[in-house]
Formats: sequence, structure tokens, C-alpha cells
Amino acid sequence: MNPPARSADTTTEPVESGVLPTTTDRVAIVTGGTSGIGLAIAEHLAGQGDRVFICGRNGARVTDLVTRLTEFGMRVSGAACDVRSGVELEQFVSAVAEECGRIDILVNNAGRSGGGVTAELSEDLWNDVIETNLNSVFRATRAVLRLGGMRDRGWGRIINIASTAGKQGVVLAAPYSASKHGVVGFTKSVGNELAATGITVNAVCPGYVETPMAQRVRAGYAEAWEISEDDVLERFHAKIPLGRYSTAAEVAGLVSYLSSDLAASITAQALNVCGGLGNF
Repeated sequence: MNPPARSADTTTEPVESGVLPTTTDRVAIVTGGTSGIGLAIAEHLAGQGDRVFICGRNGARVTDLVTRLTEFGMRVSGAACDVRSGVELEQFVSAVAEECGRIDILVNNAGRSGGGVTAELSEDLWNDVIETNLNSVFRATRAVLRLGGMRDRGWGRIINIASTAGKQGVVLAAPYSASKHGVVGFTKSVGNELAATGITVNAVCPGYVETPMAQRVRAGYAEAWEISEDDVLERFHAKIPLGRYSTAAEVAGLVSYLSSDLAASITAQALNVCGGLGNF
């Protein structure tokens, strides 16, 4: 894999050991940053001055997004990377660390939906969901801890995008729910492991969020339940006390807070953004 394409501004300099980054020179990685929640997070972090590196499977989409955001003056770079590949993830993280001298923030956002009648699930589907949603979180986190210098500087933020489905069972979504439960457990374990180092590790658990993936999920339930997608949406709205889906920007707002110095005492937590859908 080629190193991430440079954005218009490449003035970021390495930070000496023990010197904390400011919000204008932090280096952030957002996996799956080309659409939905990941895109909103990348835009939010870049908009507040962070240097953001995104990755996604579709290289053309990554290039188009980097071009668009840099036209707005944001410091954004990116590269194609399949998070299911440990080799590609290691190369991507290594290229960012080599270019910038450090990595301050990791947002493990890349993910996919997946489910169906459990007795009819294929192992290929199960394995792909677990590789995409859970194993990638482990591999990216490991690579950043090894290469990004967080432990040397005593400052870092790792934020994993889980789901309220990672706290409860979701009908016809066993692979997805299992993978997100794994993300929550991984977050709590690593958060406690790193608590004394100045690195915080937290999970953000969206409920229903209006994204391209949400549209595909509604289509899947409509087929399984033999009803219209509008009827599925009505059922989902009825379960949410707020009465509506959350927005990707609202999820990005919590990610932004968790990446700040004000959130230094929050770690090993799984925090919901769900309109009251999950009060646990």
C-alpha cells in the first residue's frame, strides 16, 4: 500500500516526549472515514484543527473526500486500506506515524452490518463481520500503541465506535451484536490496562443513526418481516424515546469531547448516543 496522500498542509512536526499536543497540532486516524459516522467524525476533528488521516476500502472515494475537505482548508489525508487486513492496517498506521512523528487520536469506526436467521447464517458472513467490526479494532489499536508514541508521551485517545447492540441482543443480528459486544469488552479491558499511562480508551455506542448503513439495515428487516421499509422505520422510531434517529454529527460531537483534555478522567466506558433507546 502506498503511504497516505499528503494534504495541502504538511507542517505538522513531531512532539517531544512529555509535551502534550494542542488541538491545533494533534494527529488523528479515523478508520472507515468516507461515509456516515466516520465522515462526520473526520469532518468534526478536522474542523477543530486536528490533522486527520482517513482510510477506506474504496481508494477513489478516499481521494475525492480528501480533495473536497482540503478545499475547505482542512488538514486531511487518506489512503485505501482494508481494515480486515492486518498487513494493510499496519502499513497505514506506519505511514502516518512516519510522516507526522506521532499519532494522538485513534477512532476505530470502520464497520459493517450483518445478520439474518441464525440457523441460515454462513460462516463467511459471520467471519467477515467479526473481522471488520472487532478484529480490526484490536489490530489498529495494537499498531497505534506500537508505532504512534502515545505511551512515550503519556497522552492519547482511543475511541471505538461500538453500538447499543453491543449491550443488548438484537433480533436477526447475531454477528453484528456479537462483534459490538466484543468491542465494548475490548474497550473496557484496554482502558483499564492503560489508565495509568495517560491514554484513555472509550467506546461510543450509537443507537439508530441515519446513515447509508442504516438504510441497508432497514431494507434487510423489510425483507425478513415482509413489510415496507417505511413500516420498519415506523417500528424503529416507536422504540426510541426521543422519537427519531440520532444524527452522525451528534455521534461525532461525543467523539470530539472524548478526544479532549476535559475528558481525561473518562476511560474504559461505553457511552450511548441513542435518543434514550438504551439507558444502560
